[in-house]
Amino acid sequence: MIARPPRSAGWTPYLSAGLAVAFAAAIVASPASSFQASLQGLELWWTIVFPALLPFLMLSEMLAASGAVHAAGVLLEPLMTRVFRLPGCAGWGLALGMTAGCPAGAFSAAELRRQELLSEEEAARLGALSHYASPVTVLVVAGTALLHSPAAGYLLLAGHWLAGLAAGAVLARRSSKPERPRRSGRSGSPGGRPAAPRPPGTARRALNAAAEARARDGRPFGRLLGDSVAVAVQSLMMAGGFIIAFAVAVHIVRTAVPVLPGALASAALEVHLGAQRIAEAAAGYAGGATGMWPMALLAAALGWSGLSAQLQSLAALRRAGIAVRYRAFALHRLLHAAFAAIFLLLLRTVVPLSPTAASVFSPGARTGNGSLHGALEWLPRLGFLLAILILGMLLLSGALSLAGRLQRRP
Repeated sequence: MIARPPRSAGWTPYLSAGLAVAFAAAIVASPASSFQASLQGLELWWTIVFPALLPFLMLSEMLAASGAVHAAGVLLEPLMTRVFRLPGCAGWGLALGMTAGCPAGAFSAAELRRQELLSEEEAARLGALSHYASPVTVLVVAGTALLHSPAAGYLLLAGHWLAGLAAGAVLARRSSKPERPRRSGRSGSPGGRPAAPRPPGTARRALNAAAEARARDGRPFGRLLGDSVAVAVQSLMMAGGFIIAFAVAVHIVRTAVPVLPGALASAALEVHLGAQRIAEAAAGYAGGATGMWPMALLAAALGWSGLSAQLQSLAALRRAGIAVRYRAFALHRLLHAAFAAIFLLLLRTVVPLSPTAASVFSPGARTGNGSLHGALEWLPRLGFLLAILILGMLLLSGALSLAGRLQRRP
């Protein structure tokens, strides 16, 4: 007898099989154009995604093993718990996703889950919260190369970050706060027994958390470095497969359904190609691609991030055994896209744009013609951006902790 699929699977297996057959038939019917589309996706992955993400994924693995992420989790606990209802260690994944882009945030969430620092539900929410477009994509590809205005890139990045944080804070209201360990108080018992020892301060708890994490891991530096490279390269190979496949899928959809607007199809499937199509389509409108509404549409496309990037993050989470519902993940993306368009319109009304504005990321912009060297020049700047983000989050977390202590005083 032929085994039937479980009823819980529904029509999903048949849809997947049908799409796979249609995809293969379209490639066979038009091999030359499909090959050119795959080359376009390969160039995008090799010149931007691979060099931009590899150092950060290696750094994430090494910092988690060294205990630095655990120490940062203690320090970021007030911010992450009160605003996003996540443990403090999730702050590292959030900062990494904002600076390295997707799917780096999802890889970080999966690593924190493997170390049992997050529950399955918290890791799934962190994967959605840390899903951002890379600053390389926003500033160089969208701002400088497509819009020909570094200032427009900065507006897009500011709106993109604010929208992602706002969407995460709004959707976090639907979840319960993570449980925090109880700490002993200072007051003595009514029976005259001696008072409990004073709990350690925040700095001491952070150092203790880092020391315990290093002791649990126990890998020497050489092995840790090799494992970090292996994990990062394996993850990026998966991301490259998604990008190349969806570059071909965009070409097939635009060829099969010519009445469908090219910008809409591209933005729904792949964010880089979608940004390019939106900029090209808006070039003939009043105000050009840097007008208010074309930029708002581009901001929404970056917030949605395309089905390709979404599936990369979902695959990274599910490989770690994290059950993620696409409906919840897509809701986060839709809310991110809506907030991004709104924030961009607000920023665009108060901030003038100058096409000749200088960009501190200009070396990457000058070589933004697809060269690997141009992408490599971004690495020190992305590292600086990551350090600034973490420092700002630590200061905000400290301010929230101080405000909480002041409120508890009689």
